[in-house]
Amino acid sequence: MFRLLLSTALAAGLASAVSAQEITVGAANVSSYLDPGRDHSNVGSQFYYNAFDTLIGKNHDTLDAEWVPALATEWKLVEPKVMELKLREGVTFHNGEAMTADDVVFSLNRMYQADFPPYVVRSRDRLGNFVEARKVDDLTVRISVEKEEPLWETLLNLQQVMIIPEDYTKGLTGDPNVAEHDDFEAFSLAPVGTGPYRVAEFVPGERLVWERFDDFWGDAAPLEKVTVQQIPETASRLTALKTGEADIITNIAPDQLALTEADPDLRTVGSATPLFHVMIMNVNHPKLTDPRIRQAMSLSIDRDTLNEALWLGKAVVPSTHTLEEFGDLYMPELETFEYNPEKARELLEEAGYDGFEITFDTHPTYYTNGLLAAQAITEMWKEVGINGRVNIVEKWSGGAPEMMARNWSNPMYFADPFGSFGVMWAPNGPSEGEGRFNTDADYAEIWERFRFSSDVETRKAAYAELMERIKQDPPVLPLYRPYESWAMRKDVNWAPKPGHIPYVLDFRAGSISLASN
Repeated sequence: MFRLLLSTALAAGLASAVSAQEITVGAANVSSYLDPGRDHSNVGSQFYYNAFDTLIGKNHDTLDAEWVPALATEWKLVEPKVMELKLREGVTFHNGEAMTADDVVFSLNRMYQADFPPYVVRSRDRLGNFVEARKVDDLTVRISVEKEEPLWETLLNLQQVMIIPEDYTKGLTGDPNVAEHDDFEAFSLAPVGTGPYRVAEFVPGERLVWERFDDFWGDAAPLEKVTVQQIPETASRLTALKTGEADIITNIAPDQLALTEADPDLRTVGSATPLFHVMIMNVNHPKLTDPRIRQAMSLSIDRDTLNEALWLGKAVVPSTHTLEEFGDLYMPELETFEYNPEKARELLEEAGYDGFEITFDTHPTYYTNGLLAAQAITEMWKEVGINGRVNIVEKWSGGAPEMMARNWSNPMYFADPFGSFGVMWAPNGPSEGEGRFNTDADYAEIWERFRFSSDVETRKAAYAELMERIKQDPPVLPLYRPYESWAMRKDVNWAPKPGHIPYVLDFRAGSISLASN
């Protein structure tokens, strides 16, 4: 609950006010663990920026890639495949330990040379080019890559390479001199970073409490305490806001905005968040191996109507898998996805579709409007002759061989096509690893040109080739960039910043302020 507590002290005959400020956030979801290295979920992305730091920082007030010093104060290439970074002096972890080059090397190599299974997945899908980090001296590290890296700063700004303390982590279980898998499991329940807030309490799936960390190396946190409480149902979150039990609430659908905007004590902020809600299709399901059937499944979906019905026209329907945040790699001129029910009917006839049932899996509440979208999509399938059925499942089914289609989200993990499409559909990425997508030598060759060229035009041409492959043999349809809103009490001045990845709750200095009534 928001509290502005004023106390007055007299010094040198003058009065000064000291404020203690706290807020409560009512969140649709709270993570079951907190470890920036293993996490890449929409839920998890909310919770790391306040408590952890990367070596290279970013100005999140702009879409541009404006890199700034963070735990590293300077960096340079000393060889084509080696970057040297100078570390900031005087950085302290939340447990009181001083950050050293050893902690940085440990943090990076736990990802670059991962053997803990959750880290292996994250390492493979975005950090596969990185070989090792090594200590030069107490304030200098060098990082080496296998191939010349065009995205150095971008990939050193990832959530997954936030810095954690070596001795603390190794000492959580077993042998304190060895990083064991149980240590990483334990860390995820008792995390320690270098950010402006420390994790004071964490109840998995229920509650997270941050408290101001007075020894933070940068500008002091503006709040003394933040409590994030899981409130799954939208109506309950709105009630909590109206009664003062919460000061900010997350994940408000557009059709609920009027309930807050009509209240003079409340206000809302929103944006088309940098991720896609998508429909994925299992290219290896025995009934869906013919790409014409999956093309028809995609072509029959009127995404503009979904936008109008579910998002009041506030979402963004893409022509291809591209986001404005990609900068020079933003390619809206590509036409990979379209609505064409007549063509869908023709393709179904050509493929000899005999009316077999196609299931569409969805979690009941995880995605805003997810269930409603699934129901609408199966109705649209019916219009072209596809026999669809919504299958409500509580758990992730994307790796199940019987999965035919389902909703998912494809966030922008970093501002590059590699950081959105690529993380999911690169060769050996999660979609191929879970058995619902296939690549071949030609796809891999196109990917290499896209991924490692330092020339923007070469990368754009290769990305266009990848999109053509997706069009002809589709594993995915981006439905829209959802328009996500946050509601808050009128005395809370906060809004999501354009340079962040989706959903980040940024309560650092300059990002939030509170006014007394």
